[in-house]
Amino acid sequence: MQSGQEIDLTAFVPEIAIAVTAVLGLLAGSWLPRYRQWVVRALALLGILVAVIATIISMTRAPEATAAGSYTIDVSLNAARLAILVGTAIVIGLASGSIAAAKRESEFHVLLLLAALGTIVLAGATDLLVLAAGYLLASVPLYALVGFAKDRLGTEATLKYYLMGALFGLLLLAGVVLLLATGGSTVYSELSRSLPRGPTAVVATGMLMLTAGLLFKAGSVPAHFWVPDAIDGATPPIAAFIATVPKIGALVALFRISTDAFANVPLDWSLMLALLAAATMTLGNLAAFFQRTVRRLLAYSTISQVGYLMMIIAAYGHPTRALPSLLYYLLAYTVTNLGAFAVVAAFASRRGVDDYRGLFRRHRWVALSLIVCLLGLVGTPPTAVFVGKLTAFTAALDAGMGWLVILAAANTVASVFYYLRWIFVLFQRDHVGPEASEPSGPTGMPRTEAASIILAVALGVTSIVVGLVANPVLELLSSSK
Repeated sequence: MQSGQEIDLTAFVPEIAIAVTAVLGLLAGSWLPRYRQWVVRALALLGILVAVIATIISMTRAPEATAAGSYTIDVSLNAARLAILVGTAIVIGLASGSIAAAKRESEFHVLLLLAALGTIVLAGATDLLVLAAGYLLASVPLYALVGFAKDRLGTEATLKYYLMGALFGLLLLAGVVLLLATGGSTVYSELSRSLPRGPTAVVATGMLMLTAGLLFKAGSVPAHFWVPDAIDGATPPIAAFIATVPKIGALVALFRISTDAFANVPLDWSLMLALLAAATMTLGNLAAFFQRTVRRLLAYSTISQVGYLMMIIAAYGHPTRALPSLLYYLLAYTVTNLGAFAVVAAFASRRGVDDYRGLFRRHRWVALSLIVCLLGLVGTPPTAVFVGKLTAFTAALDAGMGWLVILAAANTVASVFYYLRWIFVLFQRDHVGPEASEPSGPTGMPRTEAASIILAVALGVTSIVVGLVANPVLELLSSSK
């Protein structure tokens, strides 16, 4: 559907379902007693299920749809929708033990749904104003969720996250103003025609300021400072969410704006993105070497993974190969990273790497799942991230960035060290530690975190399955062009 034609609201069922579910959850939570707040959790999962089904139906439809040129529904958005919705559902499952019957359980799920909705809007926006609205909706709920536990670490993390978010949010809005002033429009397709005629210095400044906001959401250099503190201070389910889901919308948005709005600007935008990718993957890996707490290790690991994903975006000039690679890598990363965080959520009392000593003897399947996910983040076959990295390297090579591929390969090899350090302790002799305080059921699993353990094992298996079926998935994603 093109601009000026009647908008088909059925194309927006996933967004409408999440928005309506969030409103209904907020209203229901205001009246339900504490012991019945689980109704809101069930309602949230039902809304996500409706949105997932609608997304799958949308993926089977060939034509691309737009809403007045400001929001595009295509394979990119549908893949992002699927990853975001499934990731949000997994996080709700991870939080089911710790948040159940809490005073603000309904608010937790409503904020989570709103953050997911904002992330979806980011991925589909083809107008700077819609992009800014999605950015704010994806950010503000997360500020509250990071400090949801109201403890010292969470409060400190919230303050840092909010201050950084406010700074980069202002930069994004200032970038929108500059690009509107020079391009005369906020629609990507019109900006691609008008920006090349504008003052180069002003256009470049606007592009950098706008990109800074998206880099903050992705957790990329130089907007990465909040990542380790927020992930370490938040509860494990929220840490899993902010380390995974917002990156999907931000990176798809950055790719879309690079191809649709910035492609004709007389600047070497691809080189700028490549330099950011190189700095991000290198800094994330170097910082992870010195981490002894699992959450901060995973935090810096997510920064390095964003570097590999940025490498694909830097190859935006070859969208036929780069776009399917980006979408597949995001799906693979979502499954694998959430699998690692599921283990952290299941054993929340174990904060240090050494606290996982002997886990293989007590919880063999969980340990195996953690091993699969950590090796998957390295890029070990046959996991999904291995295929994602392989396609990322290929896309960068096709774009003539061999130097970046060599640097990415060196970073991948270097990352083996800190992942193996965590894996190694799983097989070491057990000791009396945090495990003693974990109430175990008949199977030896912590009762309150059984859902997290089940999800951890399921996600570990899924990471391998997605890797094995990579070819048909990439062919499906390639249909976007």
